[in-house]
Amino acid sequence: MSDYMFMLESHLRPDQNRVLKEVQAAAAESNMNLFITGGAMRDMLGGFPIQDIDFTVEGNALKLAKTVATKSKAQLVRVDDNRKVANLLFPGGVHATIGMARQEKYAKPGAKPQVTPATLHEYLRGRDFTINSIALSLNPASRGLLLDPNNGAGDLERKELRAVSNFTLYDDPIRMLRLQRFRVRLSFAIDERTKMQYDNAREASLESKISAPSLLEEFRHVAAEPNVADVVKALEEEKLLSLFSATLTGAKVNHAGLQKLQKMRHMIPVGSDIELPMMGLFLDVLTEKFTPKEKQALAKSLDLEKAELEQWHKIDARAKKLEKEWKSPKLQKASQLYQAVSKGSGDLIVYLLLNSKERIVQDRIKNFFAKYLPAAQEVTDRDVTAAKGIEPASPKFQKAREEVILQRLDARPKKVPPPEETPAVPPPPAPMFARKYSSRT
Repeated sequence: MSDYMFMLESHLRPDQNRVLKEVQAAAAESNMNLFITGGAMRDMLGGFPIQDIDFTVEGNALKLAKTVATKSKAQLVRVDDNRKVANLLFPGGVHATIGMARQEKYAKPGAKPQVTPATLHEYLRGRDFTINSIALSLNPASRGLLLDPNNGAGDLERKELRAVSNFTLYDDPIRMLRLQRFRVRLSFAIDERTKMQYDNAREASLESKISAPSLLEEFRHVAAEPNVADVVKALEEEKLLSLFSATLTGAKVNHAGLQKLQKMRHMIPVGSDIELPMMGLFLDVLTEKFTPKEKQALAKSLDLEKAELEQWHKIDARAKKLEKEWKSPKLQKASQLYQAVSKGSGDLIVYLLLNSKERIVQDRIKNFFAKYLPAAQEVTDRDVTAAKGIEPASPKFQKAREEVILQRLDARPKKVPPPEETPAVPPPPAPMFARKYSSRT
C-alpha cells in the first residue's frame, strides 16, 4: 500500500471506507479507470475532515453510478446529464459523487458548457482551483499514484487559493462565490493573480451571468458549510448574497441566528454517524425575518426541489415529535438515551438545541454529546472482538459493536477505594540545648 492510500484510508470513516471499496469493486468489474479527485483529495492532503468523496472515471460515469446504487442500496440524489455527474447518498449518510473525466468549453460567461470526454490529466487541467485539481489513482496497476499537474499540493502547503487558468472565473462565474466560500472555510489567502481576475470579473458584473441551477447548487454547499454564519457574512460583504434573493440584505439577514446555528453545529463531532441534512434547517434560520411572501419568492427563485421544501416546511413538526419522545420519563438509562438521540436526524437535533423550551430535552442532548457519544467512540474493533468473539469482517459485527457500547454505557463505574490514611508521625522532640536556648530568650 502506498503512503497516499494509507493516508486516505486513515482519513476516511469506516462507512466511507466501505463506500470506497464498493465503488472500486464496481469500477474494476466494468473495466473503468477510477480516481479520487476534488474535495476529498484537498481535505486529505490539507488535514481537513473529508465530508464527501468525489470519484472520477474515464468512461461512462452514469452507468457506473447506477451499478453502484443497485449493489450498495445507495440513493441517486441527483444527476447532471450534461456533465455526466451523479450524486449518491449511501446507507450511513455517506455522500459521494461519480463523474466523468471531461473537458468543458464555454461559448460565453455562465453559458451551459459543451462537455466532451477527456483523460484525467485533461480534466484536472480544466478544474477551478489548483487545490481541487489533485487526484489519486485507484486502479490496480497504479494504485496510490498521486496526480497533481497544477501543483495543488504546493498551494495547500502555502495555504493559497489559485485559479487553474486565467479564464477560470470568466468561464463559470459561480466560481467567484466558491472562491469566497473556500477562503472562509480554509482560512486561505487568495493569490495575487487570482484576486486580479476576481476583481476584473466583478467589475464586468459577471455574477449576473450565473445560471439558476448553478446558484442552487452553490446554495446547497453554503448550507452544508460548518462555518455557515461566517460564509454568509463574507458573501454579504462581497455583495454576492443577494444573488440568491434580493431580500437577503441588511437587517433581513439573520446573522445572530446563523451564529447560534454555527455554534450548535459544532457540537456534532466530525466522524460521528449522525446524518446532518442542512438545507431545511439553514433555510429556517436564514429566513427567520422574512415574511411568508418573501419566503415563497426565495423558494421560487432558487427552484428548490420538493424534498428540500419539505425539509424546510416540516422541520418544526418533525422536531416536536422527537421532543416529545426525548422528554419521556422512560428514558432513564444512559443506553436508552444514547439509542434515542443517535437515531435522530442531525438537523432535528440542532433544531431542538436552538428552539426547545424543554430543559430536560436540552440537558439530554448535551449529555449525549458530552458523555455518551465520546464513550461510544472509545469502543474499538479490538474491544468488540474481545467481548463478542466476532471479527470486523463479519456482517454481525455492527450489531455486536452496538451491544458492547450499550453495555458500557449502563455499566456502573467501579468504586475506587479511598487511600488508607497513614497515621501522623509526631515530630521528634527538640534537642535539650535548643529548649534551654529558647527558654532563656
